[in-house]
Amino acid sequence: MLPCLNKRLFGLDCPGCGLQRSVLLLFKGEFVAAFHMYPAIFTLIPLMGILILNKLFTLKYGNLFIIGFSISSVALILINFLIKLLN
Repeated sequence: MLPCLNKRLFGLDCPGCGLQRSVLLLFKGEFVAAFHMYPAIFTLIPLMGILILNKLFTLKYGNLFIIGFSISSVALILINFLIKLLN
């Protein structure tokens, strides 16, 4: 795993801390643990899939899905980051 430079320098988690471990947990099939590690993983994966599909094929409502998953991902990342800061 790559170390977090922000955590090493300042001692605080960054908004992306936990993403690598969450992906690893998903590969192991531990979905609940992956969610607890980094909740936005379940919106980022469909977002990446839709972005790729929208580049290959023009999806009719692709932009709406991209906007929706993007807003959800940012909201989950910020909420998770604020919870980590408060604890």
